[in-house]
Amino acid sequence: MVEKNIIEFGGRGDGLFDNSDAFSAAFEALKRTGDGTLHVNAGIWRTGPIELFSNTTFILEENAIVSFIPDTKRYRPVLTRWEGVECYAMKPLVFADGQENIVISGKGVFDGSGGAWWTTLREKRKRGQNSPETDIEKELARLNPGYEHQPSGGGSREMQFLRPSLMQFRHCSNILLEGFTLRNSPCWTLHPLFCSGVTIRELTISNPPDAPNTDGIDIDSCHGVMVDRCEVAVGDDGIVIKSGSGEDGIRVNKPSENITVRHCTVKDGHGGIVIGSETAAGIFNVTAEDCLFKGTDRGIRIKTRRGRGGEISNLRFCRLTMENNLCPIAINMFYRCGANFSEELFRLDPLPIVSTTPSIKNISIEHVRSFGCRASAGFMAGLPESPIENLIITDCEFSTNEDDPATPNESDMFLGLPPVTSKSFRVLNVKNPMFSNVRIYGPKDAFIYG
Repeated sequence: MVEKNIIEFGGRGDGLFDNSDAFSAAFEALKRTGDGTLHVNAGIWRTGPIELFSNTTFILEENAIVSFIPDTKRYRPVLTRWEGVECYAMKPLVFADGQENIVISGKGVFDGSGGAWWTTLREKRKRGQNSPETDIEKELARLNPGYEHQPSGGGSREMQFLRPSLMQFRHCSNILLEGFTLRNSPCWTLHPLFCSGVTIRELTISNPPDAPNTDGIDIDSCHGVMVDRCEVAVGDDGIVIKSGSGEDGIRVNKPSENITVRHCTVKDGHGGIVIGSETAAGIFNVTAEDCLFKGTDRGIRIKTRRGRGGEISNLRFCRLTMENNLCPIAINMFYRCGANFSEELFRLDPLPIVSTTPSIKNISIEHVRSFGCRASAGFMAGLPESPIENLIITDCEFSTNEDDPATPNESDMFLGLPPVTSKSFRVLNVKNPMFSNVRIYGPKDAFIYG
């Protein structure tokens, strides 16, 4: 194996020099050798996007910071998936497409310089921008005909300000990510897409709690993924599993399956272990065990709605500890974000089952301990035409904070359901749920059905 150092390619870690050409030359050289390692020493290495190739090892030494320059012109459009739809978006800061046998390791940091991206988005939203304005937005609009009618999860697709993820692997296999830190991502942080054989181990992922759309790890239409001993604190969902949205996700037809999340800690953000809301190709055989979800809005979160599509089945959640969540378990088939309000989407009477009707079944939740639930002890709402099936909750304990001002209607982001006032465990459109040795402390009534 060839061993190289970024300095050999003219790199300088002084926090001022633009290392874009140095990184490009280094990885092109390793590509030609067919098997090589690039070392980056301590320092601040400013750069534009970095593209990786097969049979490459990228090692960030301790106190090495790769800092990405927040200039939209550098991140030229690439074909990807953005909030569940295949389309063009800005090139991820670290990107590999159709590659295999990649390792990224070390104690260093990838810093996405997200502050500039978040400020721009907030300014656009504040003045009510609802169509492309800048050159890159107009270019993306041309590349994405019909974008106006594509589903969104609330990331402002209508502007075509399709911010890059910090690190994405697309159509890749045999990927090992170990030991480093990802922080200040412009949008989603780590996004394996259409991948197989991915191990994510001992990463630290950190974005401010108010940073928009900055999910931690988005496992998207992948199979054979292990997430182990990671620490995640972000401004949106923590560890997320997705498989495309609506008709486009059904067309692509790549499920997410055989995924394990274990020994992880998630803080802040909207959810700890999250399924959806992009669920069209199905999500199967997921295990989350021995994790801590501290201060996340939800602990276990499954979210979808009419029009999203897909079967969600064979999920097991075991030995999870949750502290000071709004709601420890939220299974929500009336998810509102990104939806143009339609009475049809959120009706309480059954509609015909069609290709984009989602389903949820075979869910096992065991040995969960949740303390200080601020909004409710739990929330589960299936569709009347597609109720949640074969739900088993055993040996779990939930205690609510009856003094917290949060209301039960903040348990998850739903629409169309009648409000309730008790912080009880709410169960709606769940077919023959099984609760065994489930203890709920705080509300007068442990369960509300309806």
